[in-house]
Amino acid sequence: MAAAAAAAAASVASQAQAVLRGRLCDQAVVHSALRSSPDTNYSKLKYLVASSVSEACNNSVLLLGPRGCGKAAIRLNGMLHSDDNCATKASSDDNTEFMIDMLRECGLAHKTIIFVLEEFDLFAQGKQRLLYSLLDAMQSLTSQAVVIGVSCRLDADQLLEKRVRSRFSHRKLLFVPSSVDSLQRLMEHLLALPEDSPLPTKYVREYNARITSIFNDKKFKGILSSLTDADATTSHILRFLVVSYMDIDSGLLSMQSFMNALSSMQRQPKMDSLQDLSILELYILVCMNRLEDKEKSSYNFITIMKEYKSVQDAYKTSDKYSHTVCFRAFEHLLDRELISFADNRGRNQALEYRPVKLLISSRELAESLKLNTTCPAVLQKLLDRERYM
Repeated sequence: MAAAAAAAAASVASQAQAVLRGRLCDQAVVHSALRSSPDTNYSKLKYLVASSVSEACNNSVLLLGPRGCGKAAIRLNGMLHSDDNCATKASSDDNTEFMIDMLRECGLAHKTIIFVLEEFDLFAQGKQRLLYSLLDAMQSLTSQAVVIGVSCRLDADQLLEKRVRSRFSHRKLLFVPSSVDSLQRLMEHLLALPEDSPLPTKYVREYNARITSIFNDKKFKGILSSLTDADATTSHILRFLVVSYMDIDSGLLSMQSFMNALSSMQRQPKMDSLQDLSILELYILVCMNRLEDKEKSSYNFITIMKEYKSVQDAYKTSDKYSHTVCFRAFEHLLDRELISFADNRGRNQALEYRPVKLLISSRELAESLKLNTTCPAVLQKLLDRERYM
């Protein structure tokens, strides 16, 4: 009897895991919470597209915000097709004339075309022939089309030439990174079992009650804070494989399940790489962290060196290195993939002037400084320990 009961419990747990994994992989479920309020960007964009289709009119809109904050999916990608001719060929198999013919024919057939231009700011480089041809055709032809530009640059519309800007609407939807509270609501939404699931009703109620209890626990707040410090994007939350750590005997998740999942997500190789860095390399990482805390949207080696000099001047440190030595340390950090170039633009620029970004979180940097026995005390002071520890 005991063996049969254990087998039944394991079967229910396996079914629950399958249901939860299905919810995590189903984009409709993931984004269904966004559809509940008319004030969300999702609802506003949906209304714009739906009204354009129903009213047979042209429209354009920009979705602007940092990477990973929930902007639209890719159709054309400016990283690959920022060259005008290449981009036009990517959207059709011929050239601009083909695209105009396509707009005309679809307009006559009362069909709406939706163009999604990812990395929109890269399409705004050069002579902007693709954008001009597309927007001009939308004005002069009997067409039905929606152009959705997606960019991490908040000033993307200011990059447009006057002739292009005059044809593009001034609609903008601004996206901001998700707060910890909103990410917790998303996790609650995804990890709750639906009442109408094929699982036993008693089990579903017990499971959901346990989940609610965990989410109200202060320990969970700390786990979620650690998780989002490294990466606060929705895709990172979806990789939080807590379902894999479900207790098969009870079929329930526990606080330990979340702690085990967090441990599996933490990037130990990065921490190992941080342990044997030179003092100068640690200075560079701390200066980059300070620049990001100051909300510098773009910075390069030259900017980092200015920050490094300001630290030296403020703290009167003896850790002074030549420009050449600093640049070698900077290149070493690039090689170790602790930092990287912010984008693919400026490949012909000198390395000193190319924008860069950190690939480690503030918490990881603070922990590495704490564990490094040779780390100068001033570096610890430069980080806000109360915030990250």
